[in-house]
This record gives sequence, structure tokens and C-alpha cells, in this order.
Amino acid sequence: WATGLGLGALGALALPPVHAVPVLLLVVPGLLVLLDGRSLRQAAMIGFAFGMGHHIAGLYWISHALLTEPERFGWLVPIAVPGIALPLALFLVPVAMVAAWLRPGWPRVLGFAGAWTLAELARGILFTGFPWNLIATVWAFDALPLQPAAVLGVHGLGLLTLLLAAAPLLGWRGVGGGLAVLLLAAGLSVMRLWPEEPQPQPVALVLVQGNIAQEAKWREESRLPIFLRYVQMTRDGAAAAAQAMPGARIVVVWPETASPFLLDEDPEAIRLAAGALPEGALLLAGSVRVLRRPDGQVAELFNSLVAIDAAGVPIGIYDKAHLVPFGEYMPLSGLLPLRVVRGAMDFSAGPGRVAMSLPGLPAMVPLICYEAIFPGAVLPSGDRPDWMLNVTNDAWFGFSAGPYQHLAAARLRAVEEGLPMVRVAQTGISAVYDARGREAGRLGLGRQGILVSPLPAPAPPTVMARLGLGLPTGLAVLALGLAILGNRRRQSK
Repeated sequence: WATGLGLGALGALALPPVHAVPVLLLVVPGLLVLLDGRSLRQAAMIGFAFGMGHHIAGLYWISHALLTEPERFGWLVPIAVPGIALPLALFLVPVAMVAAWLRPGWPRVLGFAGAWTLAELARGILFTGFPWNLIATVWAFDALPLQPAAVLGVHGLGLLTLLLAAAPLLGWRGVGGGLAVLLLAAGLSVMRLWPEEPQPQPVALVLVQGNIAQEAKWREESRLPIFLRYVQMTRDGAAAAAQAMPGARIVVVWPETASPFLLDEDPEAIRLAAGALPEGALLLAGSVRVLRRPDGQVAELFNSLVAIDAAGVPIGIYDKAHLVPFGEYMPLSGLLPLRVVRGAMDFSAGPGRVAMSLPGLPAMVPLICYEAIFPGAVLPSGDRPDWMLNVTNDAWFGFSAGPYQHLAAARLRAVEEGLPMVRVAQTGISAVYDARGREAGRLGLGRQGILVSPLPAPAPPTVMARLGLGLPTGLAVLALGLAILGNRRRQSK
């Protein structure tokens, strides 16, 4: 169990931001060797221990959110991360049992990879879903190794990653085959990245990263200075964009809940924000939105993106649809004795994915916070948008691996869907990725700054965009089925 726990923790080094991918050549074979000859019960315990080590090491940064209010939640720090890792570790229990049941050799390798992939698919759906730190994110250090995700999706790339990591168990043939697959994938990826990108769209993006610490954000004495900082940065960024891209439509983007005022109903806040915009420009700003009863009392709260034109008119609103449990609402409300959500009211979910069509701007799909981590579920049905916008507040997680892991998921969505991804974060990391996941600009973690960038052009729909999760699911089922078939044939001999 201790070895399984240690291997799981070691495997987290392959995740962002370290990206020590070669450790998987030790971790995956090590786990499969550890499972050799074990009973199903023993395998279940080893798989659980591996999962606990992997997710505790990979999600340690969650405890930082509790330290923004240490007087209330500091006591939860030693409990929270293991508490979150526990249900995630359970997904690896059947994976380990399948691997232990299958005979050594290619049936075990193939079945293990297929079962792991199916477990990750299930983890993204069950209990509202939490597809964080999928194994394929180990490749998110550059666009080149991510290109197979355009066809296979992040889950198919994860299946390929596990097969390559386990290849040494198959001897020199496995190693040779793995190297051949790597070279083939690299060659096809270079070919996909080789053509020159089409001309960017005539839109000048101004990404505003205020670098506001979470513990200071909602203090009464800080609200106006924070808002005025964003207004001044908007004015400076719009001027820089007008100089850098004359004639382009200027779009200023503030991160999730950047406005400490209710931007859609506060006339003075709207006047100040719109006053920083040049004629024809737009502001897309994260803000809390309220729905009031006839008596003026708050009926519902929404985590929203508000679009405002230079005349100070709100011209579009998107309400976050996929809320964070324990962060934006309390599951089993009324049954749990603890309330972690700030304030006395849960956020309400919006109606779902929509494409925002704003005057003079290519159609865009907004993704607030961790809505960007769900593969195959970021675009609305119907007409395909031209780009994706992810506004987020990673200030909760300080200087940790969390913001880098979140960024990796957003980058993968760009490759999967063949659409540019624009990401604007409160304290970083803000970035612009083109439709193949190449980075066009970045503002680092913990920096206050403005990023001016043209809006990259969309690419044709990818195989993943057309088929969704069907192809990686089918590949994982096929891998598991072939492993079971191979296992039975060897047993019959």
C-alpha cells in the first residue's frame, strides 16, 4: 500500500506545471508489477492507495482556498484535500482490479489503459463531474504533443499515453513499438502545425489581469480602489490596442467576478467602466448578477459575464451553468452541518451553453471558471462559434500548481475543438491560444498587467469536434474488450 501511495504521488510530477513526463515510465510499469499476483481485494487496496497518493499530490493546492479565511476554515486544511482525493481514488479501484485479473503481457497493458480511460470518462460525468488532471494533461507544455487530441480527444490521448508508458513491460518489441508510435505521432503533429495560420480576425483583444488577492477582494474599503484599477487598466489597454491594431474592433475582457459591484444594475459602475472605452469598443466583464423579487430583495445570485458597449448599455449576459460544488453551492443543502460557500445564499445555475453574438464581434462561447475543463461539453448545440472565452478567478489558489493545471485544460479544449481559446484570470495565468493550441500571448501568474492580442482565426471542425466523446469511449471499450479476449485465449491454452 505504501509503495502504491508513493507511486501515485510520484506520478503527479508528470502533471502541470512540472511536466516530468518520463516518470510515467517508472510509475505505470511499477503499478502493474505491484499488482501482479494479487487477489482482487489486494488489488483494490493498492489501486485506492495509488489514487490517494496521486490526487493528494496533484490537488494539494485546494487547501490554499481555505486559507483565504483561516479563522473560519483553517481547521479544514488537513481534511479537505484527502476528502476530495478519496472519491477520486475510488475510480482507480476497478482499474487496478481489472489489471490484476488480466494476465501479464499485452492483455494487462491494454486492459489497464482501457479501464483507466473509462474511469476518467466516468469521473468527468458522475456526481456533477470533476475531470481535473486527466493523464493527457502531462503533454500540455507545448502545442506539438497535444495535436492527437484533435482526433482522439484528451481521453484518447490519455489512452495512448498509458500504452506508451507501459510499453517497457512488453520487452524490446514494446519499446520499439512505442518509439515508432511516438515518431509517427510527432510527424503527424508537425504536419498539422506546419501550415501558416490564416489571418487573425479584425478584433483587438485587451486582456486585463488586475492581480487582486482573494482575501482583499471583497473588503468594503477595497471595492472602489479595485474597480478603479480595472477602469484605468481598461483605458490604458484600449489605447495600446488602438495604436497596435488601427481599425480593429477593441474588446476588453475582465476576469471572473472582477467587478466588486453589481455591474448590470449599478449605473455609476457602468458609467465609469464605459467611460474607459473608446467609441465602438466592448467590455466583457465578470460580475455577480442578482435577480430580485418585486420588493427588491435578492431572489437568486448568478456568476455572470456582462457585455457593455461604449455608450454604457448592457448588451449581453451569460450566467454560469456548471457550478462548483462547495465553492458556489452546497450539495445536500440543509443536510450538511458545514457551509463553505461564502455568504448566506448559493449561486443559481444558468440555462446552459450559449453562443454570444455581439455587434461587430464573431460569435463566442463564454466559459466561466472550471466550465472549461469538461471535454466534449464546452460548445452549445447548433451553429459553431468562432472562439471560446474562459474567464476565471484562480486567486483562490495562490502561487501553486492549480492555475497551471487549469490553464492546461483550457489549452486542450482549443486543440480538441479547433477554436481559439482566450483565457483571462484574476491573478493569472491569462493567455491566448490559437485553434491548434499554440500560444499567442501570456500574462504570468501573480502579475498585474495588460495583454493586447489579435483574435486568432478558427480552424475547420476537428474529428473530436464532430464526434465528441464517442471515439475515445469506443477506443477504450475496444482496448478493454481485446484485453479480455486475449486473456481468455491464454487461459484456454
